[in-house]
Amino acid sequence: MDSKPNLGALYGADSETTSFLNLSTCADLDALTAPIAILGAPAATPYASVGAYCRNAPDALRQATGVLTANVDRHDFDHGGPVFPTPAVRPVDCGNLSFSETDSAANRAAIRDAVGRILGRGAVPVLLGGDDSVPIPMIEAVGDHAAGRRFTVLQIDAHIDWRDTHMGERMGLSSTMRRASEMPHIERIIQVGARGIGSASTGDYEDALAWGVRFVTADELRKRGVEAVIDLIPEGSDIIVCIDADALDPALIPGVIGRAPGGLSYYQAVDLIKGAASRGRVAAMDFVEFMPERDVDGIGAFTFARLITTALGVLARQAG
Repeated sequence: MDSKPNLGALYGADSETTSFLNLSTCADLDALTAPIAILGAPAATPYASVGAYCRNAPDALRQATGVLTANVDRHDFDHGGPVFPTPAVRPVDCGNLSFSETDSAANRAAIRDAVGRILGRGAVPVLLGGDDSVPIPMIEAVGDHAAGRRFTVLQIDAHIDWRDTHMGERMGLSSTMRRASEMPHIERIIQVGARGIGSASTGDYEDALAWGVRFVTADELRKRGVEAVIDLIPEGSDIIVCIDADALDPALIPGVIGRAPGGLSYYQAVDLIKGAASRGRVAAMDFVEFMPERDVDGIGAFTFARLITTALGVLARQAG
């Protein structure tokens, strides 16, 4: 047999999935009426040495939801009911932003503007990256609409992203949380899942501690449970959730550049998202650093897409 059977057909899979979960689309952000808006951001400030290596992630994640599309309205045991309880809380997919390989400032401006327009319509933006510099303009846009509010950032990542500069660049993926710490609307940063050896120095880690970051490493999470994280989020918080694919174990999501054993399980990640939402209101989310070219048999794309689907269900319940 020369080709694989289409096993997805057993579940009514749509081989031509063009939007996430085949949700309705909204090309005009100024006409947005849905409470949740999915937006692809293929790149923000990639390092010149590697370029926009996660550019294909948003579309790969959409395609991975094909096996879910026919059954998305059926009972979901991760929610105790349908992912989207009513039609009124269904998200829309706003497509991908265009990007430039050479003009990172324009990329950041486009993300900040688009997220701002989504927030201005009263919706929660859910960004599909793209590398881990994508959250910087997203977090800035939340500040543009903060109206005096202060925010907790929950970062779920194998790396702490506290370098001031890397390769002469201050806005790249190794500096995301340091840049967030400099924004006046960010009151608290909780970083979960750090493990192994990353690009940060001990000095970077000490800078983060001095700022007030609360770290729960992957090993601590394993020993103490997700409550060790959720207890750090005050009741009534406004929350920004930033999720890097390499936070999960590479056996689940191999399609990342920074593979490291000992990562989070799917349900640990789910419980962190649900737990954060139980403590306050999630204002924005991003899912970044998935690289489909390094995936294995599509397992990473499906796992990350399923995690995003579950997160959308959490946001739908927040909206409803």
